[in-house]
Amino acid sequence: MTRTAIACLLGPTASGKTAAALAFAARHPVEIVSVDSALVYRGMDIGTAKPTHSERAAVPHHLIDIVEPTQNYSAAEFRADALRLVGEILGRGRVPLFVGGTMLYYKALTQGLHDLPSADATVRAQLEADAAREGWPALHARLAQVDPATAARLAPNDAQRIQRALEIFMLTGRPMSALLADTREVQDAAHDAAMPYRFHPIALEPSDRAVLHERIAQRFDAMLAAGFIDEVTRLRARGDLHPGLPSMRCVGYRQAWNYLDGEIDYPTMRDTGIFATRQLCKRQLTWLRSMPERVVIDCCSENATQQAVQAIEDAMATHTD
Repeated sequence: MTRTAIACLLGPTASGKTAAALAFAARHPVEIVSVDSALVYRGMDIGTAKPTHSERAAVPHHLIDIVEPTQNYSAAEFRADALRLVGEILGRGRVPLFVGGTMLYYKALTQGLHDLPSADATVRAQLEADAAREGWPALHARLAQVDPATAARLAPNDAQRIQRALEIFMLTGRPMSALLADTREVQDAAHDAAMPYRFHPIALEPSDRAVLHERIAQRFDAMLAAGFIDEVTRLRARGDLHPGLPSMRCVGYRQAWNYLDGEIDYPTMRDTGIFATRQLCKRQLTWLRSMPERVVIDCCSENATQQAVQAIEDAMATHTD
């Protein structure tokens, strides 16, 4: 089977993905599909570094502003929407380009989804009560006892993922890492055989992480100057949002919420927001470096945008059987 090549421009925050995508779009009839779990939320514009209205007017963008911040948007929903969009974009005679840094979404798209148990409200309520009493680091330690492989890749305060891993163990009696290992080979083979597309990852990665760290600080300061705190103030004023929602756990929003609650002062909010963004960057790079098939572009290079455009063009010219 001949498969259509689809380029995916990936990278950590502030690595220059948007600039490279728009440069490629200036030369080709492109529609961009966002691979970003924060851009899906309406009303969260400044803190997510959403493409501007002029950028979105110049190039069609998809999977941006599609749900309210009160709603969840899963990797399964992303995969279904993304595959539908690829077919529609190709049907219009245009070029789909995936752009973003949510690696879980990319993994769901390219490797399929594992058959894990659905969420259980009773188990989750029990775990939340335990966390309120003992703290998430204690639950992380509990996870390390039953699933050390999963615990090793999670931060002690990564509430959402710790809860999910413990939930799976409580529902099945088996570690999540073992369940994933059992199903990966069979599902990957089935997914690969049925997929009419071949996804080509192109990664913008820093040769000097300090350069990216400085960009992250500059970008966060620019967000603050652009009215980020006012944006979070408006979101709080809705009355239907709270810090436990996935949307409000996005990097920057959590710190701004704590500041507006009076829990931290402005300099601490800024510093912790920058630190959290750098930690996100570190996790994104770890995901990327587990993908040996990726084409790496040094985002610190002066001509990184031009290199990325060339790599996308090379990927789009590739068809594999």
